[in-house]
Amino acid sequence: MSESLDKITKTQRSANMSKIRSNNTTPELFIRKALYIRNLRYRINYKDVSGTPDLYFTKNSTAVFVNGCYWHRHENCKDATTPKTNTEFWNKKFSENTCRDARIKAELMSSGIRILIIWECTIKKMMKNQNYREEMLDLIIQFIKDSEFNYLEI
Repeated sequence: MSESLDKITKTQRSANMSKIRSNNTTPELFIRKALYIRNLRYRINYKDVSGTPDLYFTKNSTAVFVNGCYWHRHENCKDATTPKTNTEFWNKKFSENTCRDARIKAELMSSGIRILIIWECTIKKMMKNQNYREEMLDLIIQFIKDSEFNYLEI
């Protein structure tokens, strides 16, 4: 496909992409605040654990990752689109991200650390709908406090 299909220039695209943060994103701050208000205490971007989870609950050995649907390729999500230009580059980038995610998941699980992945689209819905927010927060808190399950994606 040709570059002319893109609606913005290469310079504009570069400027847009450079503004995307990896830490302290709006969805991450939303989850942190919601859990803190409910008296859950955690470490932020805990480097002592593989994958540097967004939140780490030391008491419960639980790593929480707030994943962007686009970057981490949330299956069957409308936000996990692939750009129409430079697709080879993007497919390679997305493949590297998903391979790294799988490797980190295996490392954490083999070391007895429980994993909770909260997708960006779930958080967006939580921000818009109070009933859904309370339902998801109850599920998140139950997972963090209950050691019966080792892995959950919401």
